[in-house]
Amino acid sequence: MNISVLLAYLAATVTAALAVYVVSRDPKSVVPRFFAAGMALLVIEAALSAMALRSADPEEFLLWYRAKTIVASLLPGCWLLFSLAYGRVNYREILTRWIYLVIAVWAIPAALAVFLWGDWHAGPPFMEPGSRWHLALGWAGYVWSLAVIAGAILVVMNLEQTLRHSTGRKRWQIKFMIIGVGALFGVRIYNSSLAILYSQVGADNLALNAAVLLMADTLIAVSALRDREMKVDIYLSHTFLYNSMTIILVGAYFIGVGLLAWLAQVWIGSRSLPMTAFLLFVAIMGLGALLLSGSVRMKRKHFVSRLFERPLYDYRQVWAEFTEATSTLSTTKDLGSAVVNMVSETLDCLSVSLWVTEESRDGLVFVASTALTEERARTMKLAGQDGAELLLALWDREMPVDFGGAREEWVPDFRESHAAALEEARIRYAVALRAATRPIGVMTLSGRNRDAPLTAQDQELLRTIADQTASSLLRLRLADQLNRAKALEALQTMSAFFMHDLKNLGSKLSLVMQNLPVHFENPEFRKDAIRSVTQSVEKINSMCSRLTLLSERSRVLPRESNLDRIVTDSVKNLEGLLKVPVQCSLGRVHGLHIDGEQMQKVIGNLLLNASDAIAEDGKITVATSMGDGWAQLAVSDTGCGMSREFVQERLFRPFQTTKPKGMGIGLFHCKTIVEAHGGRIEVESEEGKGSTFRVFLPGKR
Repeated sequence: MNISVLLAYLAATVTAALAVYVVSRDPKSVVPRFFAAGMALLVIEAALSAMALRSADPEEFLLWYRAKTIVASLLPGCWLLFSLAYGRVNYREILTRWIYLVIAVWAIPAALAVFLWGDWHAGPPFMEPGSRWHLALGWAGYVWSLAVIAGAILVVMNLEQTLRHSTGRKRWQIKFMIIGVGALFGVRIYNSSLAILYSQVGADNLALNAAVLLMADTLIAVSALRDREMKVDIYLSHTFLYNSMTIILVGAYFIGVGLLAWLAQVWIGSRSLPMTAFLLFVAIMGLGALLLSGSVRMKRKHFVSRLFERPLYDYRQVWAEFTEATSTLSTTKDLGSAVVNMVSETLDCLSVSLWVTEESRDGLVFVASTALTEERARTMKLAGQDGAELLLALWDREMPVDFGGAREEWVPDFRESHAAALEEARIRYAVALRAATRPIGVMTLSGRNRDAPLTAQDQELLRTIADQTASSLLRLRLADQLNRAKALEALQTMSAFFMHDLKNLGSKLSLVMQNLPVHFENPEFRKDAIRSVTQSVEKINSMCSRLTLLSERSRVLPRESNLDRIVTDSVKNLEGLLKVPVQCSLGRVHGLHIDGEQMQKVIGNLLLNASDAIAEDGKITVATSMGDGWAQLAVSDTGCGMSREFVQERLFRPFQTTKPKGMGIGLFHCKTIVEAHGGRIEVESEEGKGSTFRVFLPGKR
C-alpha cells in the first residue's frame, strides 16, 4: 500500500470523525445536516479514490473511478446548499430563490456520470511510463468538468459573500470554515481545468484531492471549535452576489494554471505537477488565514502610523464611510447593524453590541451585535436592571469606560457587583449614547485579539461615532413618532368616512320605515324591505366592530383582576368562532391592576388572528405566568407565520396587515391598550411555522 492510498484512507477517516462531531452537537438544525451530508460524500469519494489508486488492472480502475465520479457529481449541489445556509439568518428565503439552480447543479453532472458514462471517457484507461492510470475524456467528460467548475464557483461565491458580510467575532468564527471549504472546491476547479486542458484525467489528482481534504479538515475543525453550533447569524441582501470577487479570481486562475502546468513540465517534469499544486494550495490557504487575521491588520496599521508619523486613522475617510453607510437607513435595526459592523471592522473588536433605552422598560433593549443573536440577548441580564444601572453609571462619563483596566475608583466595585452581566454580554469597554441631554442607549465592546487595549486615538474615535449614532437614533425615534401621529390623524379621517356611511345607512333604513305602513300589504315591497334591512344590519355590524378600534387613546380603568379568569372568559366568548379549540395553560396569575374589559379585547383579537392564520388541523395555545415582576400572557399558533421584514417594519402599525380583507388596525389597537397599562407586547414568528404574541403587564403593586 503506497503513500497515496494511505493518504486517501486517512482523509476519509478524519473527515468522517469531523462530520460526526459537528452534527452530534446540534443534530436538529439544518446547517449541520447540510454540512454532515457534504462531509459524508467526501468520505465516500476519498474511500473510492483509495480503491482506484490500488487498482492493478484497467477494468478495476475504471469501475472504481466511475463510482468516484458519480459521488463527486453530487458534491457541488450538496455544498451549494451548505454555502447558501451557513451563517445566514435568512437562509430559507435564499434557498427558495436558488432551488432550481441547486437542482441543476445536482442533476447535470450526476446525469452525465450515470447515464452517459460511455461518452464520458474515450477508450480504456492507459498508463504512461512511470505514472499511474489515466483516462481520456469524451464529450460528456468535458461537459461534466465544466459543470463541476460552474458548481464550485457558485459555492465559493456564496462563501465569499458570507465572509464579506461578517465582522468581528462572527468573522473570527467562520473564516477557517470558509477557507477550508473554499480550498476543497478550489482544488476541484484546478483538477477540472487540467482535465479540459489535457483532455484526460488521472489517478495523480486523486492523491491531491486527499491531501487538500486533510488540510481543509484541519481548518474546518478550528472553525467548528469556535462556532460550536453553527448558529452565526448574518443577514444578506437580495443582491449579495452581484459584486463578487470570485469570478475575477477564477478568471485570473485559468490564465495562471496553464502557465503553472507548462513551467512544471519544463523545469521539473510532469510527475511533479500534483505536488506543485498541493504546495500552491497550502500556500494560498495560509495566506488567506494570515490576511483575515485581525491582529495582523492592526499591527500593520500601527507600523504604518509609526513609520510615517501619521495618525492611526484617516478620520475623513472613516467619517465618509460612516455617513455613507448610515445616512439612508430608516430603521433602528439597520442602523444598529451598520454601526456595530463598522466599529468592529475599524477597531478590530470581535464583539460590538448596541443597546437602546425604551420608556416602557426598566433596562436596555438589544438592537444589533457582531457576536450575539437577538434570541440570546433577550434573556441576558443587560436586558433587565443591570442594563439600567450600566447606563446610569456611564451617564456622566465623556469617554468610553474600560472595565478591564480603568483606574477610576467606582469601576472595580461596579465590575464586581455586575460581573455576570458584563461577562455574559462580552463587555470590556462601554460608552453611553446621549443626544439632546436624553439617554439613548449604550454601545459595548469586547477586547481585541490578544487583549490589546484601545489607545487614546481609538477611544476618541469611538466617542465620536457614539455621539453620531445617538443623534441618528434620536432622529429615527422622532421620525417614528411623527409617522405615528400622521397615522392617528389618518385613522380619525377614516372614522369620519365611516360615520358618513353609517349616516347613509340610517337614512336608508329610515326611508324603509316611513314607507312600511303605506306599502305593508305589497309582497314585493316587504321582500325588498327585508333585504334592505338585512344588508344594512350586516354593514352596520361590520363597521361598528371596526370603529371601536379607532379611538385616539384607549381609556384604561384598572382594578384588581384575575388574568386567568379574563383569559377563560375571553375563550368562552369565542366558542364557535374559532377553527379549533384553544388549549390553555394558566399559571394562577391574579392580583393585577388592569382593565379587564380592555384586556378581553386584546385577548380576543389575538385569538381571532391566530384562528385566521392556522389550517383546520392547526393548534392555538394560551399561557399565563409570572416572573421578574411581570405578568406574561402568551398566545401561540401553528399557522402561516410572518416574514422577518413584516414583523420588524410593519407589524403593530395602522393599515398594515397580511389578511386579504383586513384593515390592519387590530394589533395596533392591542398595542395601544397594553402600553396604556404600562406594559409591552412582543412577537416571535417564522414563516410556515407559526407565531407567538407575548403580552407583558406590570405585576402586583
